[in-house]
Amino acid sequence: MSSTKVSRRKQKEMAGPRKNVAKKALQGKIALVAGATRGAGRGIAIALGEAGATVYCTGRSSRGRAATPGRPETIEETAELVTAAGGLGIAVQVDHTEPAEVKKLVSLIKRRHHGLDILVNDVWGGDKLTEWGKPFWKVNLENGLQMLKQAIHSHIITAHCAVPLMLGRGGIVFEITDGDAFYYRGNLFYDLVKISVIRLAFAMSRELRKRDVAAVALTPGFLRSEAVLEHFRVSEANWRDAGKKKHGNSAKQNDAPSDFMVSESPRYIGRAVVALASDPQVKKKSGRVFSSWALAKEYGFTDIDGTRPHWGNYARKKYGKYKICDERFYSYWVPGLVELIFPDWF
Repeated sequence: MSSTKVSRRKQKEMAGPRKNVAKKALQGKIALVAGATRGAGRGIAIALGEAGATVYCTGRSSRGRAATPGRPETIEETAELVTAAGGLGIAVQVDHTEPAEVKKLVSLIKRRHHGLDILVNDVWGGDKLTEWGKPFWKVNLENGLQMLKQAIHSHIITAHCAVPLMLGRGGIVFEITDGDAFYYRGNLFYDLVKISVIRLAFAMSRELRKRDVAAVALTPGFLRSEAVLEHFRVSEANWRDAGKKKHGNSAKQNDAPSDFMVSESPRYIGRAVVALASDPQVKKKSGRVFSSWALAKEYGFTDIDGTRPHWGNYARKKYGKYKICDERFYSYWVPGLVELIFPDWF
């Protein structure tokens, strides 16, 4: 691959069939995908490009300035893939844990476009910081605290700076998480991050409820990210070859080949973002967490291979039933005591 642009072969491999995609449904819309270098963020950015949006692709890994050891992906590559998909990709190197850098980014968007329609908070970078199978008093405390900074503080900073560009214009804020339930996620810090961003979407939705801006949390299923493909020693083009191996999960990782056969490309959650961002009634969903598989069924979109992987059904059948955040669950959240005492605060 050229150092200055994405090869035609890679563009074609990552594009896949474009059936059931809301073509140009977001033409003229301005989006910011914070954490667009790889994984879900890249898939979301490209799907927004498929729908015709102008997408600011931000992150720390820029050409010549890699921020994640061992990973070659860059925000410039993502921006080029967005443009190749039919939108306009704009790469801006930003460390979203630094308020000054985020403020500079938001000022740039305001100067160029006068507003923002879609904000995707996908900053993560916690994989190498997570220690599975250890109790919280034995894990590396510094790594755990760094995870909170990278994946919670960054989201708060970005929303704080960017949401004012949406006021009076409408739009939607996405918090990308892992899981559509309140269960424990296997590591104290990882659990705190993934539950916290769901709660961020809820809290923002309460403060935005009288404005034309929605806030939702969104989870993918078993994501075929670049790192996961590398782990299974396959590519997006031949990923099903991993299913030929027969073994269960390793001691500290969900990597059973049978589970991987129900995986989804990063574009699947991207198309979920497009579906919600295109829905004129999306405010009815504000404050809740959704999954790529449930939204695919509701809105009728598919993954890049034309399938609709449903991680929820598969996981419940194989591992046992678990409760997701449903109507009864949310009934405990609204109304809250503070809202009853101070109904006019927001």
